[in-house]
Amino acid sequence: MNLKYAEILKINNELKNANLPFYNISVISNITINQIKEILEYTLRKEGINANVEIGDYDNIVQDSAKYKDSNVVIIFWELCNIVDGLQYKIELFDEKKFNDILEKTKAEIDLVLKNLDKTSVVLFNKFTAIPFSGSIKSNLEILADKLNEYIKDKVNIIDLDKVLIKAKNALDLRYYYSYKALYTIKFLKVYSQYIKPYIMSINGKAKKALIFDGDNTLWKGILGESGTIEMSERTKDGIIFSEVQNIALSLNKKGILIGLCSKNNPQDVDKLIDYHPDMKLKRKYITINKSNWLDKVTNLRQIAKELNIGLDSIVFVDDSSFEVNLVREQLPEVMVLQVPERLYEYPQMLRDNIDLFYNLSTSGEDLNRAKMYEEQIRRENVKGKFANIEEYLASLELKLTIFQDDKSAISRLSQMSQKTNQFNLTTERYTETDIKNFMISKKSKVFSFIVSDKFGNSGITGLCIVNIFPQFANIDTFLMSCRIIGRNIEFAFMDYLVDFFSNNDIKRILARYNKTNKSEQVREFYDKCSFSLIGSSSEVRDYELFVNEYKAKKIKYIEVKNGSK
Repeated sequence: MNLKYAEILKINNELKNANLPFYNISVISNITINQIKEILEYTLRKEGINANVEIGDYDNIVQDSAKYKDSNVVIIFWELCNIVDGLQYKIELFDEKKFNDILEKTKAEIDLVLKNLDKTSVVLFNKFTAIPFSGSIKSNLEILADKLNEYIKDKVNIIDLDKVLIKAKNALDLRYYYSYKALYTIKFLKVYSQYIKPYIMSINGKAKKALIFDGDNTLWKGILGESGTIEMSERTKDGIIFSEVQNIALSLNKKGILIGLCSKNNPQDVDKLIDYHPDMKLKRKYITINKSNWLDKVTNLRQIAKELNIGLDSIVFVDDSSFEVNLVREQLPEVMVLQVPERLYEYPQMLRDNIDLFYNLSTSGEDLNRAKMYEEQIRRENVKGKFANIEEYLASLELKLTIFQDDKSAISRLSQMSQKTNQFNLTTERYTETDIKNFMISKKSKVFSFIVSDKFGNSGITGLCIVNIFPQFANIDTFLMSCRIIGRNIEFAFMDYLVDFFSNNDIKRILARYNKTNKSEQVREFYDKCSFSLIGSSSEVRDYELFVNEYKAKKIKYIEVKNGSK
């Protein structure tokens, strides 16, 4: 945020990666907004997203919506004061008919724009705002903004521009507005880019999944096991800070974020505090993993990632100690580390400012049950040691695989899996709900998904395969599974089902691809194991072919496979 625009230009150019495909973002507007290009590119490239931002023509929103409909993201700056030149002062003299004419004309243009963009992966539409030209008395401009916002509220992803204006503070420069129709300052564009970053991070599978806390002076005030009072009561000056922090963590847990502890304490003391302290809000049922011991934080965080089966880059770690914070940042740069502020009263707001790290564009029922599903997985792992080999253990689980075709009720979950799944993901294509819906309604594609259940519980929708279908051959676009069901041979039973489907629908040949990522190495040879033939390869890509009549089915007897119907 402190970089000058010239510095952003320089660093942004250095971050550009010509060897990777661009993530294309188009900005269409009726306001001069050209400097957002480099600022937004820089903001996203710093996060590993090879963004390429293109700015449409000034005041050409309707035409540009057709021109840029194939972009990964389209951002719409539909500035209220520029709907008609000088609207901010002219509208106060409009009679009712003229007011309604402007309203209806704008609604019709919005409908046309959204129709042009109905197949675009993500559309971000700025909320109409009259703040730049508002006084203390409600104006016609504000009334128009209210009516237009009501009209778009359920049609598109809305960016609350009022919040951005408040955060940016010195957001407006009316000198340039009257000269060049450039209303917003560099400060505003920086804040705006940060504000929309979580949307794009989520789409690209970069949303955080777990919030891990230190204990002493992080979840409570004081040092456990030493003399003195442990404070986290909302009735005390400092305790209320920690009570609020715990409530923020609970609200995230309610949305499916995993909460854990990584604290240097006697584990028995921590257990006692969690179970019996009257002011402890984060009870055992909300804490998915607890690494309270005397090992170093780096070792414990690595173990947390391993046991939760998530990447280190999915973790946000909070600690009060400068030593611990710097140690983790140095040795685990993938982990996002937050330090408790010296001014304690700033602590809750610091967490709120970072809640967007966990933002998911798509939410599903699985999110709400995530903690329960992890508990069931722990029970499975505890039972595993009682069996002589893995096959006996898997046979004991009473596995059931229910497969659905083009299940529209699951669109949110399927989109979410494509955005978040990294380990068992053959191509790592990221899709929005609009994308998944388009696959389902197309006659040239098929979307398969599945639910896995066993004697311990239901893992929910945890698998996805998207197939593009051509005369007599098919191409597997996406094949992925949630990390929490890896190791049960589900993928082979799923492939048996798919090949059988292809055979019954006169598909003679299947093409597939593996795209290498840092996290998907474990599935590099999945298609080899499914009797596909390797027909081309490089360091990053492996291309496969299977003639259906040559497929060697696994026929796993301990997995019951059935068709779902919804």
